[in-house]
Amino acid sequence: MGQQEQVATSLAGAVSEEISASLAPVDAELERRYPGDPGTRQPVHTVYVPGDVFAAGTLRSWGDRALALLDEHAPDAESFARVLGLSDELAGPVHARVRAKLEREPVEDLRVDFEDGYKGTQEDQDAARAARLVADAQENGTAAPYMGIRMKCMESPVRDRGIRTLDVFLTGLMEAGGLPDGLVLTLPKVTYPEQVTAMVRLLEQFEKARGLAPGRIGFEIQIETSQAILAADGTATVARMIDAAEGRATGLHYGTFDYSACLGVSAAYQASDHPAADHAKAIMQVAAAGTGVRVSDGSTNVLPVGSTANVHEAWRLHFGLTRRALARAYYQGWDMHPGHLPTRYAAVFAFYREGFEAAAGRLAAYANHVDGDVMDEPATAKALAGYLLRGLDCGALDPGEVTRLTGLTLARLRSYAAPRRADLTASAQ
Repeated sequence: MGQQEQVATSLAGAVSEEISASLAPVDAELERRYPGDPGTRQPVHTVYVPGDVFAAGTLRSWGDRALALLDEHAPDAESFARVLGLSDELAGPVHARVRAKLEREPVEDLRVDFEDGYKGTQEDQDAARAARLVADAQENGTAAPYMGIRMKCMESPVRDRGIRTLDVFLTGLMEAGGLPDGLVLTLPKVTYPEQVTAMVRLLEQFEKARGLAPGRIGFEIQIETSQAILAADGTATVARMIDAAEGRATGLHYGTFDYSACLGVSAAYQASDHPAADHAKAIMQVAAAGTGVRVSDGSTNVLPVGSTANVHEAWRLHFGLTRRALARAYYQGWDMHPGHLPTRYAAVFAFYREGFEAAAGRLAAYANHVDGDVMDEPATAKALAGYLLRGLDCGALDPGEVTRLTGLTLARLRSYAAPRRADLTASAQ
């Protein structure tokens, strides 16, 4: 090989070294605060079941009730597609996958609720029972991929009760064999970062008491008050909450009805597509971007019950809200009734299947350095890979078809979806 041509420069080598030294603290801060998405599965929804009614058969019951509603109000692919406005191409695949999902894994994320939905009078016993049922489900293979509880908040009237319930539940899991990998805890009605810090200290003490590795237990932060979005000094409180979690925050969940009521939105207009909801979730999304903390949309309280006309109307509403959220990169939401499951999965499956071939083709072209009609960058390749992986995780896509159209193994696909910050920056040069 010939000798490389020497090019002229004006700056001494020491200049670059000095600048790098001055930015070393910033480099470390970027790595600490913005590690990127963890690359693990994110459930498409969270189902809340009151702690006093949670039972061994709850998960299967939700799936069976959802299937019964389908059989009664949209018994075949054509009728289901007609209700939701699905294309002829999507009608069959979506309907078949929805039914298969309801039979195999009707709930992806279950939260046993000891907050707003809890009406019991023996919370200690209900929390201990919830721990036993979760442990049993893990042991016999009937557990949802993610399961846990929503405790009461850190405000003074209910703080001690919430702490005790959390202790009873976690202790019960430990006594039954240990904490499951899919354990998720939700801290509701967080208003100040100090309440998040208190949760961190609480979990630290539990880990020490039970000999667990530091940082083993994470939790979600529920955004249900105006103060959680905008503090008195004008700063974005939610960003400070993520920092206060000291790496334990796994998600930010938008609470549709408490947040709307906090702003004075009348009951008839409290919905996840209200402008106030869009503003709050946009702030949450920007605050969480790059931190590895995921954002979840809220729910609708319009239930698919009653006559076929009422069920269809509720289904169309829920389907539309779910599709709207997916387009805005809110890949998770809440479902309050078994009747929401068919349209949750229909919306999710349609979202991933209708864009699947285009996304796979673009990623294949990027991976093989092939020019096309769209010039994609490393960040877009990351988004394309993440889209395909989310479709695989929920069952909208199959591994074989993704590999066939992308030419990528799942391991390589995951490497595109969750690159290290340094790798992403270097590949853009």
